[in-house]
Amino acid sequence: MCSDRERVPLSQDALRRALLAPAGPYQALEVLATVGSTNTALLTAARRGAPDRTVLVAEHQSAGRGRAARSWVAPARSGLTLSVLLRPTEVPRARWGWLPLLVGVALSRTVSTVGELPAALKWPNDLLLGPHQRKAGGILAEALPASDTPTGTAPAVVVGIGLDVTLRAEELPVPGATSLALERSACTDRDLLLSALLRTLDTELRQWCEHAGDPVASGLREAYQQRCVTLGEQVRVELPRGGELTGTAGEIDTEGRLVVLSGGQRHALSAGEVTHVRRGPALPAAVW
Repeated sequence: MCSDRERVPLSQDALRRALLAPAGPYQALEVLATVGSTNTALLTAARRGAPDRTVLVAEHQSAGRGRAARSWVAPARSGLTLSVLLRPTEVPRARWGWLPLLVGVALSRTVSTVGELPAALKWPNDLLLGPHQRKAGGILAEALPASDTPTGTAPAVVVGIGLDVTLRAEELPVPGATSLALERSACTDRDLLLSALLRTLDTELRQWCEHAGDPVASGLREAYQQRCVTLGEQVRVELPRGGELTGTAGEIDTEGRLVVLSGGQRHALSAGEVTHVRRGPALPAAVW
């Protein structure tokens, strides 16, 4: 069982020894005491040509961001806040939309294995923990625009990951949130969790890249759907331009979109077309 140390700093030197080449699969790793947003900082580094597999970790984010520009702030050293710069040249850019789902699989596998907790995924980017399936983590992927990509440099995407580790009940940002500690995780050692997460992410990435990003051949689509508790639920989808769509979440299609069955029709929704997905009350069968 991992030690349950309370909010001690991450060990940058130990993480580098374990994870950087030639011993590990990553090229660069830095732990900062504080930063506005790890995604913003790493996108800036990508514009300057930072290499594939660069990792930026922050002990505290003062301007953390989630989907739809939602803010996300937590006490220093209470969780894992990191971004990973990827340049997956083996994969067509049309398949990069699978990256946040791939990271979700890696995150849920890490928490299930190391933390020994029931972990599930809510499409497209939330990690849910425990019997009540409360949110404890999130993922935000941002591609570097082609106009910002230096000449001779491969296209890049930055994937941000947040995981609440030792957050206490009075520190929860919203009702329905949780942390590893609150769910009585077998491990709240952030060094061990981070190392395990990055190694699991590497394994998932290699499998995906070996199949040129094909979500079926790589097994990614099946792995995600097995963990996605959104599927089979009656859902109410808030759309960014207003309005709602209610129906049954049927599957994740081969483009990583959520397929909602409503009024006898199939609606395939990308993450960019959705503001929020909420579980709704069971609707009469006649609706379908």
